[in-house]
Amino acid sequence: MITNFFIPELNNHDVQELWFQQDGATCHIARATIDLLRDTFGDRLISRFGPVNWPPRSCDLTPLDYFLWGYVKSWVYADKPQTLDHSEDNIHRVIADIRPQMLEKVIENWTSRLDYI
Repeated sequence: MITNFFIPELNNHDVQELWFQQDGATCHIARATIDLLRDTFGDRLISRFGPVNWPPRSCDLTPLDYFLWGYVKSWVYADKPQTLDHSEDNIHRVIADIRPQMLEKVIENWTSRLDYI
């Protein structure tokens, strides 16, 4: 999937400033996977055994896991979609409605908490 879909799709976008974060699932941290992602993202890779080594399942270290996905899920299911198409439409709408200012606030709150750790 990374080689056949993800990397070709990235080639359609400017990713010079893009960071990539993934969880620590065994298949995600295989040497070949990390090498491939490191070739694409350089030092902007956040993963176990990657250039930026973040442990998984920590609410202090993964705001995407503990905020963003919960936020998206709550809005996707708010109107109780009954079909796959309805769910997909909700996902697209919710993602499109996420504004940079909201993510900046999440990161600001998150980084201010790191001072206390």
